[in-house]
Amino acid sequence: MERDHRSGCPIATTLDIVGDRWTLVILRDMLCGKSRFSDFMTSPEQITASVLTDRLARMEREGLVVKKTYQLRPKRYEYRLTDKGEALLPVTQAMSIWANRFMPDTWTPPESYMNRDIG
Repeated sequence: MERDHRSGCPIATTLDIVGDRWTLVILRDMLCGKSRFSDFMTSPEQITASVLTDRLARMEREGLVVKKTYQLRPKRYEYRLTDKGEALLPVTQAMSIWANRFMPDTWTPPESYMNRDIG
């Protein structure tokens, strides 16, 4: 499957996939155990339903998540990280460390998150 990326630069290519305002927040939520649409809607950042739908679809297309049906009527899905998505854990941990160091009013992530290894 051909991807539409700005260049061959690994940083630019990664940003093409996860560099929008919401994808890493959704990823953080998934790494913390959220898997259902309603779970994501309770996050403090207050993502809209339409943006969440769009980002989850993009994450699925990019191979970061898989979508599985957990209810048929009405049809509802849960989302699970793939190995590719799970491999972004150290990136989010590094971002947390950086923000806690240079932005003193940011939350300190739980130790269970910061000490977690890739599955």
